[in-house]
Amino acid sequence: MQNSLTDDKIAQMAARWLPAATPIGRIHRDTSDFFKVEYGDVAVLGQRAFLVGHNAKEGRFGIDDEVKHWVKRCIDLQDGSRKIVKLVFYEKFKTAIGNLSFDCFRSPKKEARILDLVADHDHFMHGHWVRDDAGNIVRIIDHIYGKTLYAMIQELPMDHATYYRETLPRILKNYVQCVEAIAFLHHHREKHGDIRRDHILIDRETGHYRWIDFDFNYLHRENMFAYDLFGLGNIFMFILGKGDVLLGDLKRDRPEVLDLLSEEDLNIVFHNRVANLKKVYPYISERLNRISLHFSMGAELYYQDTRQLLADLNEACQALGQGDA
Repeated sequence: MQNSLTDDKIAQMAARWLPAATPIGRIHRDTSDFFKVEYGDVAVLGQRAFLVGHNAKEGRFGIDDEVKHWVKRCIDLQDGSRKIVKLVFYEKFKTAIGNLSFDCFRSPKKEARILDLVADHDHFMHGHWVRDDAGNIVRIIDHIYGKTLYAMIQELPMDHATYYRETLPRILKNYVQCVEAIAFLHHHREKHGDIRRDHILIDRETGHYRWIDFDFNYLHRENMFAYDLFGLGNIFMFILGKGDVLLGDLKRDRPEVLDLLSEEDLNIVFHNRVANLKKVYPYISERLNRISLHFSMGAELYYQDTRQLLADLNEACQALGQGDA
């Protein structure tokens, strides 16, 4: 389909969103060099034009935010809606979990495929994809108003015991829905690929917990879903512990607990985090703690699929609702 958006028409559309007498920047129909797509420019994608704002940033848990130059905050010039426009960027890296190693890489095609799959699913970000004039797969994501699961838990003011009694059951209920959403992907032979607690946004309008950013893929060997499962485990331990329970913090604040811990009690991925949380908070139920231990250095068995994790979660949450301590 021939694009009817001329440069003059685009300039007229953009004028209402720019300060008076401010001209638009360059108009891009080829976004291959995302560094050249700058603030005040317009990206023409399919039959729509997007005024480019700032680059997106991603928080890294206390470290300075990482600027994602290929991810642009934009305004759709047709209707004024806010969008996240993800341009094509290829990246590769290696990671290891215990004795398992993974080759990871970004795949715009995978994320486009999943956007189509989850278009009607409440617990994922939504959007669509188009090819620019150079054939790049560009993903156009609907903006979600809300904060991350990480930020929400970090901001809770109560102590852990109060949190465990009063707040944890609600958060776990929502977390179970997140795991069910990942099970939906796995059922369709897809992976999320980058499961982290800051990749769950709590939608301010609906209250739904929603997964974002699924352009990472990884080469799997024995178990196609192993990397996703370890990500789910790390989120579970963060929720159960009301944050990461770090050896350094225990040494400073509760040194007596260190005497109770062994190497087997530590997180299999992050060895400075405690997985056996019942040794830190004795009132945590055995059922909940047993889930956490599947992701510990001392684990003899790992979860092989999301169905196993969900079965244990549902049992533990039901017992927690009945007052099991």
